[in-house]
Amino acid sequence: MLHIYKNCFRAMTSQSVSGKTTLSSRLAKQIKVTKTKATTAKQELWDIEDLHSVAATTAPRYFSPVQTRKQRQVNTLPKSNLPAKKARQDEVSKTSKIKIGTATIIKCELVPPNETMLELKVEEAAAVKTEQDFPNANWLQHLENIRLMRCEKPAPVDTLGCHQCADQNANEKTQRFHKLVALMLSSQTKDETTFEAMKRLKAQTLTPASIQGMPAVELERLLHPVSFYKNKAKYLKQTSQILVDKYNEDIPDNIQELLKLPGVGPKMAHICMATAWNKITGIGVDTHVHRIANRLAWLKKSTKEPEQTRVQLESWLPRPLWSEVNHLLVGFGQTICTPVRPNCSECLNRHICPASASVLAKKK
Repeated sequence: MLHIYKNCFRAMTSQSVSGKTTLSSRLAKQIKVTKTKATTAKQELWDIEDLHSVAATTAPRYFSPVQTRKQRQVNTLPKSNLPAKKARQDEVSKTSKIKIGTATIIKCELVPPNETMLELKVEEAAAVKTEQDFPNANWLQHLENIRLMRCEKPAPVDTLGCHQCADQNANEKTQRFHKLVALMLSSQTKDETTFEAMKRLKAQTLTPASIQGMPAVELERLLHPVSFYKNKAKYLKQTSQILVDKYNEDIPDNIQELLKLPGVGPKMAHICMATAWNKITGIGVDTHVHRIANRLAWLKKSTKEPEQTRVQLESWLPRPLWSEVNHLLVGFGQTICTPVRPNCSECLNRHICPASASVLAKKK
């Protein structure tokens, strides 16, 4: 019986008519099986798997159009009884806490581009890419070593960063505003200076309405000695006005609207989304991240501006790592990979860092 089926299949493939019609009709003809009638009950139909038992009986058999039994059972089920499709579970990083030095850092939700979830884990993403896709083949070892060094050596950003500047007793909306203000003050300013300025502002009740109603001279006095404190006072006044008028004294919950606020650039906006809304929309690249990425050759070509560095890093760094890379590299840059006279002798990456050889040679 098997050879009959094979012969029919060969004949079917040589003709241009429908495969199912040709094969079913030839089978019926060669083994003298009555063709399916419209009135035949579904439970009386036989499937192709039942061919081997046809010879055992002379009773008429009605064959369904050639398909497997499993296919026919599914195809003839009412829609209400069809097997439900498994709900797709997007692998979004759940909010969790991780310890770095003496600080507890929030690991945030990932917000993918174009609303398409990236389901690759770090290991899977690294496996998909070839070595040619990464600017430096040692990048993952670099990162692991930086994690180890950061755990052993606390940095100012751990206790004085913008995520630590919000009043923990305030409501969530006010805390989000505090984090935004701290970021606006942090540009080209040490964490210690920003933290002290935030303490003075919070002592005056820091809200968009209070900033809006505060005299510019008084605001400048509270911000000093923050770098460019007069410009930053002006930006704070303008931003506070917008938040009162458009956002009910809250801050925007998306990167596009944050970037429209006076004095808010890409670095601030991406870090604000992470710290205030627990959503990762991009990598916040400040002077430390910019410098270290160039020193470690994490870029396909060297960059002069932080924004250029951000674009290159996001083009290859696995997205699940975006939530931690800013905090890791900022603290690393504050303690070991400093702007001037970096402590390469203390660095676990000194043997695999492109910049360490020249630095160590100068110290000899």
